[in-house]
Amino acid sequence: MKYYVSSVVAVLALAGVATAAAAQSTTVTISPEEETTVTKYVTERRLSSVDVPGVTSVTVGTELPSSVELHTVPNVQKYRVAVIKNKTVLVDPGTHKVVKIIETK
Repeated sequence: MKYYVSSVVAVLALAGVATAAAAQSTTVTISPEEETTVTKYVTERRLSSVDVPGVTSVTVGTELPSSVELHTVPNVQKYRVAVIKNKTVLVDPGTHKVVKIIETK
């Protein structure tokens, strides 16, 4: 019986870890037109890259402090844009978390 309970606990713990990992690795998909619009916006406005204290690298899921200026891009309704550590990122304005990194050429 003790072995059975331990097994159940282990399975539940692994399921929780897998669920948490899946939630953190969710990536946002935007249309190619929106991505082009964001890239053009950042380039035309020459948005400066910002270094954020305490943030050593920017990845999907990185939470930015509210002091980071987020830019509203026309025709990209749901997300805001920032340039952090020379990376153009889409940010959820409600949580200030990076939801997508846009590769620039």
